[in-house]
Amino acid sequence: MISERDSETTFDEDSQPNDEEVPYSDDDTEDELDSRQPGVESEQAQTNRGTEERRETLRKDCSWQVKANDQHFYEQPQFKRTILLCFKKSKYAGNAIKTYKYNPITFLPLNLFEQFKRAANFYFLVLLILQAIPQISTLSWYTTLVPLLLVLGITAVKDLVDDIARHKMDNEVNNRTCEVIRDGRFKNTKWKDIKVGDIIRLKKNTFVPADILLLSSSEPNSLCYVETAELDGETNLKFKMALEVTDKYLQEESAMADFNGLIECEEPNNRLDKFTGTLFWRNTSYALDADKILLRGCKIRNTDFCHGVVIFAGADTKIMKNSGKTKFKRTKIDSLMNYMVYTIFLVLILLSAGLAIGHTYWEQQIGNSSWYLYDAEDYSPPYRGFLNFWGYIIVLNTMVPISLYVSVEVIRLGQSYFINWDLQMYYSEKDTAAKARTTTLNEQLGQIHYIFSDKTGTLTQNIMTFKKCCINGQRYGK
Repeated sequence: MISERDSETTFDEDSQPNDEEVPYSDDDTEDELDSRQPGVESEQAQTNRGTEERRETLRKDCSWQVKANDQHFYEQPQFKRTILLCFKKSKYAGNAIKTYKYNPITFLPLNLFEQFKRAANFYFLVLLILQAIPQISTLSWYTTLVPLLLVLGITAVKDLVDDIARHKMDNEVNNRTCEVIRDGRFKNTKWKDIKVGDIIRLKKNTFVPADILLLSSSEPNSLCYVETAELDGETNLKFKMALEVTDKYLQEESAMADFNGLIECEEPNNRLDKFTGTLFWRNTSYALDADKILLRGCKIRNTDFCHGVVIFAGADTKIMKNSGKTKFKRTKIDSLMNYMVYTIFLVLILLSAGLAIGHTYWEQQIGNSSWYLYDAEDYSPPYRGFLNFWGYIIVLNTMVPISLYVSVEVIRLGQSYFINWDLQMYYSEKDTAAKARTTTLNEQLGQIHYIFSDKTGTLTQNIMTFKKCCINGQRYGK
């Protein structure tokens, strides 16, 4: 069992005395010792104050509280946060995750907002507004509306297909099952129904559904071997070890159901290799660190089963904190096409301005003096030139290549199918084929400028293959 003194060792390291420093020597007289005593006391007082400040800082950082097997604990007012006006919500996230961009309500406005970031789409929207003004309209409004709707519709359908695939992946992950304590017994529960404070049991070769505190395992001393390839790409196994007290008392199902420990730890963050917290159980405190935490995304290896209590769930887990929010990404080709459209639009404005100036000059010289050209509108030549400037913008709209965006989208869609069908990218050992999860970033594949590598294993494969060995005179292997 770990005592209180052992649990505080981590916090008092800086306050330990340095044996190499001798406060006084045998040659010092009593007067010299008396004169030096206030200085020693002052230094000691400063050390004590520094230790107290560090402890106070630690208490402030450890503001996240988790009570095992007690869902009513999280309904207290201090665990609520205001989301809108008087509406409050628990600060503890559920374990369901979402990586999709749209839902049925936000799809249309968000997708249109994203598409009108493209210069050509925005230009044709402005053009459509101009064609609705009778004084400057030279073409029917539907001549612009139909191509614009066609372009927006094709892109929206493509984005919708991509997002539906994300929804399916999220549902697949959220509907995975694991054993959770319910009514005093372990029962199969979906990942999305797991909550902070639940006690869960994980078996070999299963993924960890949330960030959990390891309580016990089937291995001696409650060791647990995990693979962290989903987190850091490393395929070699790492081991975690539970507290000695939980390993001793939390092995049986009934003991798990009666466990009521309180965990105070740091707020959810994205630091994968750091964790600070304290477990309070049976009137004793026990220090917690990263070696006792299993993170979401890890895979249990070489361990028949293990038990743990959920500390962070869903969006609060460290892997989700590192993923950040889903952003609308644009490739270099999109940026180049926008730049091209801006250039064409500038040329279009200069050309229309030149034609408008020429029309103004023609109105002053010929238009006003020719009775057969009179249109019953007493407009001045400069005003007629201003109206015709917008008319030329409408007439010359074919200079802006709106169809270019459609062509690029069709090419990307075709490339994604070719990636999925590529037999050279098929991995037969694990029956895994290449899969294009998005059709908007295909041209960015292979565009590598720099490679930062810490060892050769990052670029190759760390696979150890058994060749031959000799045990007690008996040779094994070819």
